[in-house]
Amino acid sequence: MDPEPVPMTKARAVFALGLVGLLTGPLVGGVIPATLALLLARQSARQAYAAGGYLTGSAWIRWGRQLAWTGLVLAATALVVALIAGLLHLAAPGGQDFAPGTD
Repeated sequence: MDPEPVPMTKARAVFALGLVGLLTGPLVGGVIPATLALLLARQSARQAYAAGGYLTGSAWIRWGRQLAWTGLVLAATALVVALIAGLLHLAAPGGQDFAPGTD
């Protein structure tokens, strides 16, 4: 009289949020869905463990977690590149430009 294994509804949500985090990661907007995916992945993994194997969807959680981390890395990379570009823009020589032949 064991219950039938059922798919976990949060697992697909983790995957969807991880995918959105990956796709919007380079625009730095992916930090929020990626963070939500990681929090939801932790919660759903605990529920799956407590269910004793009667909740399926661990592969969706695993993929969603990997996509979320990749989105966070892309967002951090975009921030570092923007910071370096800003510093190079500030360090550009901005001296006075004299006409040719001026000593």
